[in-house]
Amino acid sequence: MSEPLIIVDVQSGFVNEFTHHIGQRVARLIERNEYTPVLFTRFVNTPDGPYQKFLDWHSCANEPEIDIVPELQPWVQPERVFSKLGLCGIPDDLRDYLMEQCFERVFIVGIDTDMCVLKIAMDFFDIGIEPIVLTDCCASTAGLQAHLAGLAVLSRNIGAFRLREAGLSEGSLAAPVQKSRE
Repeated sequence: MSEPLIIVDVQSGFVNEFTHHIGQRVARLIERNEYTPVLFTRFVNTPDGPYQKFLDWHSCANEPEIDIVPELQPWVQPERVFSKLGLCGIPDDLRDYLMEQCFERVFIVGIDTDMCVLKIAMDFFDIGIEPIVLTDCCASTAGLQAHLAGLAVLSRNIGAFRLREAGLSEGSLAAPVQKSRE
């Protein structure tokens, strides 16, 4: 039986010096053809949502910030993109889709390890779908320390053996240095 790949919030608004490599790594992971279906979540910061209301943070409300990164566009199918409002974990329509398909395990990659990846993985665990987090295909916009903190919390709550590497880090724990565009 095939196993789904859940790509969490790898969208333009979350690409920075700490996460710029994730789109390319996830594309390489998809090209292995080990997972099907390939599913995406997309964070949308709505005007009445908690990020604007409580934190006065207004980014990721519109295109292009909510768009899935260009490296992953070849695999984006509108019916396989599940929008979520805030740190809500699994969108209801994604949960329903996975339950209808009777998936017992999902592989998770994305941004931010310490926020949405963590919440979605723990939610899958709670509903009885085994989450496997591919750690080298995750990162945090807040940097390596936040990424590692997210992994520590996940290790304690879903089990360290559910945190695995996809073998795409090329020996680097942190984001590789961006090459200058000359």
